[in-house]
Amino acid sequence: MFERFTKEARRVVTGAVGQAEGMGARRVDPEHLLLGLLEQEGSRASFALAALGLGERKESVRRAVREAHRRAGLSRAETDALAGLGIDVTDIVARVEAAHGVGAMAAGRAGAEPKSGHRPFGKGAKDILVCALRTAVTHRDRRIGDEHLLLALTLRPGIAAEILADHGVTYEALTRVLYGTGEAAAG
Repeated sequence: MFERFTKEARRVVTGAVGQAEGMGARRVDPEHLLLGLLEQEGSRASFALAALGLGERKESVRRAVREAHRRAGLSRAETDALAGLGIDVTDIVARVEAAHGVGAMAAGRAGAEPKSGHRPFGKGAKDILVCALRTAVTHRDRRIGDEHLLLALTLRPGIAAEILADHGVTYEALTRVLYGTGEAAAG
């Protein structure tokens, strides 16, 4: 599949691996792909994000990703569900961090460094790559670009989609910007 990736999409993937390493994560997750997308300049995805007003708010996205990782990778929907059961995730994070230091619950930090020295892609990130392929096919694009990765991030439930939606970046808004339509979701 990677042979179908544009150079921009390959840079996103490489950037995601770097983001995972920088955060001390054992694997590459969808949030790392999102952070890799934020690094892009002059690509279709970067223009779409700028058109939707995210260009000036990249630091807000980075902060939201860091906060989600402090909560052990739980999305807001998951923390709300736990709150409904009487479990205060914010309180738990505060207690764990008081005892073990800031970031002690950070998602993907447990265990030893991968033997090969590189970060494997987690299931969520792999799902995003497959969804990007399907999205490219749906739009009759021959190559998988960074815009397809961005569209895929909005389609798959989780932290990345939640953060993007909080910043006004949805599948529908992206398809209007990228294709001038409001087509149905792929994948």
